[in-house]
Amino acid sequence: MKLFAPALAFVDLETTGTRAADDRVTEIGIVRVDCAPDGGPPRVSEWSSLVDPGVPIPPVIQSLTGITDAMVRGAPTFSSLAHDVAERLDGCLFVAHNARFDFGFLKHELARTGLPFSPRVLCTVRLSRRLDPEAASHGLDALIARHGLDPGSRHRALGDARAIWLFVQKLYATLPAPEIDAAVKRLLRIPSLPPQLPSDALDAIPDAPGVYLFYGENPLPLYVGKSIHLRDRVAAHFCGDWQHETDARLSAEIRRIEFETTAGELGALLRESALIKSVMPAHNRALRRKADAGVMTIGDDGRPAFVRAADVDPADVPGAFGPYSSKRAMRAMLQSLAAEHRLCWTRLGLERRDGPCFARQLRKCEGACVGEEAADAHDARLIGALAGEAIPAWPWPGPALVREASADPSRTDVHVVRDWHWIGTARDDGELSALVDAPARPTFDLDVCRLLLRLYARQRDAFVPVREPMRETDLQY
Repeated sequence: MKLFAPALAFVDLETTGTRAADDRVTEIGIVRVDCAPDGGPPRVSEWSSLVDPGVPIPPVIQSLTGITDAMVRGAPTFSSLAHDVAERLDGCLFVAHNARFDFGFLKHELARTGLPFSPRVLCTVRLSRRLDPEAASHGLDALIARHGLDPGSRHRALGDARAIWLFVQKLYATLPAPEIDAAVKRLLRIPSLPPQLPSDALDAIPDAPGVYLFYGENPLPLYVGKSIHLRDRVAAHFCGDWQHETDARLSAEIRRIEFETTAGELGALLRESALIKSVMPAHNRALRRKADAGVMTIGDDGRPAFVRAADVDPADVPGAFGPYSSKRAMRAMLQSLAAEHRLCWTRLGLERRDGPCFARQLRKCEGACVGEEAADAHDARLIGALAGEAIPAWPWPGPALVREASADPSRTDVHVVRDWHWIGTARDDGELSALVDAPARPTFDLDVCRLLLRLYARQRDAFVPVREPMRETDLQY
């Protein structure tokens, strides 16, 4: 029997809850299927174990799974099973129903023991939806009933893992194999690597947050990207169903791939922005350095002025307005404000002329251009209208720290920021102290400024100010 992968692990977990980072596994079941090279019957092995979670199992979970505190008392801990679990899953396509749940729990449990875990993952819920889109439900109970499956104990790990394996067998018994294989390939986005790349080019890329760099013949990268799932994102560039012309060109030009991991999405975003603006990849057209980007300031004469990114002093960003992708974008904003608040186009610098401005001729200006409104009064109204555009003042006298922990408990990155700018990221106390004490400030970065402003608006307590004088605890991980 030829399946869509040479080795598959059908996996199901029972847990103390639904939060992979906080709850724990109480039972694991694995059905491993190794296909015979000659197309004969596959070799199937089953394994399961109760797991002592080290915490009480909530009563509602005990009722659902039938697994009680008494049953797991004396069972092995996950850390004692970790190497055995990793060995059973090694080299397999990870298959589960609602795979994100089971994969997330296993990834966190294995990370606590220091073991890497980055398999390709197939969700049988998504596979069922793709192959049977008219079905009303794709839950495991619905599949069991619809296909007449008999897996044994439902809501126990091995029984549910066995049900998924039976479901896949039923698919091959009722549907053409090419149709199943095409659906799986689409769900996995199995890459068709360019011939100039080695066949194992994706093997070293982890399923972790970070940035990736595509190189051609030249020492500078062709493209820089970021993802919270590096391997899947890189593979998506080579799926053969390119949705973007850039992917097709990259496939022809790429010669090697490099990557850098980060603790999480914030670090990946910051690093991507810095790399794109420093090395100017040919295919990052939308995100390359924008010479036209900048902020708006109000001069001593009360008039708006556009300051290009290259000329912005980071210390002056708080209290400015924007940021804006271009002077044209700033002008469009001012035109909108002028229409809403009856502001003067001449006073705003939107036009140069003597006499009434364009808005005044339309009776949509209070008359600063013809002396009917005092300049000070007009400028005060402008400042009020710009309230929503103002970049807030930096809340602290010095830098602040934003800590970002990875799924691997051994790694925490600390981003040092000041005046809505990213100074750098530290992995240890020495790097952190050097960044905090660094006298030089970075140049203005439109994308990073926007990113930090959004983070501050959404999660203000993520920023931890460094006190003056700096205390030892400020730098502790």
